[in-house]
Amino acid sequence: MSSAPWGDPPTQVALLDSVTEVTPDHAGRIVVTGSHGGVSAAQYARAVAARLYVFNDAGVGKDEAGIAALTTLEAQGIPAVTVSHVSARIGEARDAWDCGVISNVNARAARLGLRPGVALKPAVSALTDAD
Repeated sequence: MSSAPWGDPPTQVALLDSVTEVTPDHAGRIVVTGSHGGVSAAQYARAVAARLYVFNDAGVGKDEAGIAALTTLEAQGIPAVTVSHVSARIGEARDAWDCGVISNVNARAARLGLRPGVALKPAVSALTDAD
């Protein structure tokens, strides 16, 4: 299923400004958040096994704190990526969807064909089109 002409994401994609908004209804869906990809974000994401989580890399930070969720979720069997903080505003899932460029991926996301340097929207749309 492709995006609507006005840019709404496919029904399999949920846009959440904060990962704290994730609910069991999001299980199996692609969850695009505006949240940083830190350890605390992973704690919320681990509670709901989404098909894919998207976070903002928040500049990556000291000891890669802004992307720590990728490793944590990989260990849980959950694919996850970050978009670059220079491509999308932190805290705004819609901006991540519309403008985000993938900056980091965990191994499970890589197996889905997601790669750094690729625009998020067409990469995720390709996943949903394959369904």
